[in-house]
Amino acid sequence: MSWNPAIATACPEDIGLDAIDTLIIPRSRDLGGFEVRRALPAPKRQMVGPFIFFDQVGPAEFLTGQGIDVRPHPHIGLGTVTYLYRGEFHHRDSTGADQIIRPGALNWMVAGRGVTHSERTTPEGRSGPQSLLGIQTWVALPDSHEDMAPMFEHHGTQALPMIEDRGVTVRLILGNAYGKAAPATMFSETFYADITLEAGARLPMPDDHEDRGIYIVVGSISIAGQDFEAPQMMVFRPGDRITVTAGGQGARLMALGGATLSGPRYIWWNFVASSKERIEEAKAEWQAENWGKGRFDLPVDDRDEHIPLPDRFLPIGFNLETI
Repeated sequence: MSWNPAIATACPEDIGLDAIDTLIIPRSRDLGGFEVRRALPAPKRQMVGPFIFFDQVGPAEFLTGQGIDVRPHPHIGLGTVTYLYRGEFHHRDSTGADQIIRPGALNWMVAGRGVTHSERTTPEGRSGPQSLLGIQTWVALPDSHEDMAPMFEHHGTQALPMIEDRGVTVRLILGNAYGKAAPATMFSETFYADITLEAGARLPMPDDHEDRGIYIVVGSISIAGQDFEAPQMMVFRPGDRITVTAGGQGARLMALGGATLSGPRYIWWNFVASSKERIEEAKAEWQAENWGKGRFDLPVDDRDEHIPLPDRFLPIGFNLETI
């Protein structure tokens, strides 16, 4: 089978390293027992398509009784995905969603004009030692949907399209790629995929999206004869036909991208917007704590605590200040 209807079975070879528009080395932060590595936003690149935030969480090992408690906090103007390779989280939000996030499944929470959610290690997860490894990402909403009502969708591993061929396995998490479509409701052209490559396996990138990037979670890949090891993100020049080849130990990758939005986005704490005014309105409402009377409420079964508005800009992710 052909990976992409626009690409012949043979992989393209006519690229050089100049096809890599931006090379991003994630910033690491030690949270006392595990690391977060942030690739987006980066000094030289705010977004890849609509993706505006990209954190690798872990790898980490927790002893019995330990875990993570990300207390209720707000979002506007974006959709969130916490995608796990190992471990699990209990997600609750102000739409009424109450869902366990497990490896390979999709929780797609769209904040729109405003949502509040928490993510905590489950009691079952704390009952013994637990490993944690995953990716948290935010997808900025287009202008036409910034003020939409918040929504939540869960899609299990069996609902996400799988593509397998010649040492390559792709689970499509969001959007469209390789002739397949993931089930989550999207509001702009997007693709997001979990990719496993056996040693020496080759993957052509989709060539029907404007922005395309790859993040190396585990292992290494080769592009135009040069090797790149985890953790790094490559953002490719639009229009080039790109192939990546796994190194001798194989690779685990996240591929992401889509159409660029109509303009840049402002980002402050957990808020993403096309204007500073939207962010200032959200800040004021969160600080007022008028739960259920404006754009923000607290999750039904997680109302005893929340993260207050910070004194300075700080994208939340899994920062120490939020746990």
